[in-house]
Amino acid sequence: MTVPLITDAFFYAVAIPAVLLLGVSKSGFGAGFGSLAVPIMALAVTVPEAAAILMPVLFLMDVLGMAAFRRDFDLALLKFLIPCGLVGVVAGALLFKLLSAHTVAAMVGGFTLLFLAQRLLLAPKPGSAPPPKWLGALLTAMSGFTSFIAHAGGPPISAYVIPLRLSPVKFTATMAFYFFVINLAKWIPYGLLGLLDWRNMVTSLALLPLAPIGVWAGVRLARRISQAWFYRFLYLGMFLTGVKLLWDGLH
Repeated sequence: MTVPLITDAFFYAVAIPAVLLLGVSKSGFGAGFGSLAVPIMALAVTVPEAAAILMPVLFLMDVLGMAAFRRDFDLALLKFLIPCGLVGVVAGALLFKLLSAHTVAAMVGGFTLLFLAQRLLLAPKPGSAPPPKWLGALLTAMSGFTSFIAHAGGPPISAYVIPLRLSPVKFTATMAFYFFVINLAKWIPYGLLGLLDWRNMVTSLALLPLAPIGVWAGVRLARRISQAWFYRFLYLGMFLTGVKLLWDGLH
């Protein structure tokens, strides 16, 4: 009789830290690190399997994140971000079988590193204008697309939202509500693509208790860290994510 979940010890050796890292990232602290979850788990399973296993985990994390920051989100910004992100989700669903996960990883990683180079080498002056709306729409659509392919939507949208210089709590809250909608929109296409099979879902349930632990740890950090250090950790997370994704894409 086939056991309806993954029993390989190496899988859990990489999946447990990946889920905890994702939970901390979902809280806003070290945002960007969450994009490493699928590449880390892909050391033991395929990228589509890793993405499918994380779906219920992401749902619980999103709900916990919204509950923790339910009064702090930027509604006007969400009204702009969510439609653009959903366009990217639709594009990801249509192109899922045409683009390899390695291609998407290389695209996201390269773009993330270019953004960081621009922010650090050509830092905007205080009081400078925020990025134009057309660029925000493009980056947010890319976020929805890369989120669908490999749950790597954090770096593109961070490239637009970080220059807006929201407070750590408002940044975290807005991202929590944005990704709740984006991740919710992925369920039906994932089901139609055959990714939400019994084995993946039972494996996800085994990892589910780790979700609140990661979110709780991240929420405590996000509410206690200064804005300057918050964005330093954000940049560090994006740098490590960019390097890892680019490496995976090119190898």
